[in-house]
Amino acid sequence: MKEQKIIIIIQARTDSKRFPKKVLTKINGKPLLWHIIERSKQIKHHKIVVATTKRKIDDDIIDVAKKCKVDYFRGSKNNVLDRFYLAAVKFEANIIVRITADCPLIDPSISNKIIKKFLKGNLDYVATDEKTFPKGTDTECFSFNSLKRAHNEAELKSEHEHVTPYIWKNTQKFKTHILVNKRKEPYRLVVDYKNDLILIKKIYAELYKNNKIFSINDVIKVLKRRPDLIKINQNHDPHEGYVISLKKD
Repeated sequence: MKEQKIIIIIQARTDSKRFPKKVLTKINGKPLLWHIIERSKQIKHHKIVVATTKRKIDDDIIDVAKKCKVDYFRGSKNNVLDRFYLAAVKFEANIIVRITADCPLIDPSISNKIIKKFLKGNLDYVATDEKTFPKGTDTECFSFNSLKRAHNEAELKSEHEHVTPYIWKNTQKFKTHILVNKRKEPYRLVVDYKNDLILIKKIYAELYKNNKIFSINDVIKVLKRRPDLIKINQNHDPHEGYVISLKKD
């Protein structure tokens, strides 16, 4: 049986409404996107692709991809589903792992669990449970055929802007599984706002030594030892971005 080609697609653009150019902000002297790519290299994959837009303002994202020696793809700004689909077609993906460029603490061990479950379960879609895993370790894994069907059938703007809603909302059409974290650790470790970045920088100051990848378990140990850090960014709705998209429908 031919091995399935796994492509990690990291979506990124510079003009985030809540925190413009967040993907290029520096953590320990390197762009936030650089850290995400380097951490993603520890995830099971055949190729990493940074998927951004065709606009000149996103040229800096391409520069980061090149410095990290990974591939890139340029597509639609708002129709991210189309951007993912065309990237998957170009790089001949059988399986897609979706990572977003606001997760500088993406944990390879969690992502690999998602891929393992996908490969063993005869499934169309597997993802981390957002209520029990830390926000910022979000990983989705889905088949190319599922992505193609979503691309062909999705109609709502929110389904095009967020790539996978058409799949996970239609459980009668797709075999889906949500991986639950038994330890229940719903910490906010994503970067949507400047105070999110303040927290991430403090975590990196504690743990990032000699360019080595630290785990989410290391992060949680820090947060339990220093609960004051959690208060830095706890005032945000974790679903805000998707809720904004739903209003456009």
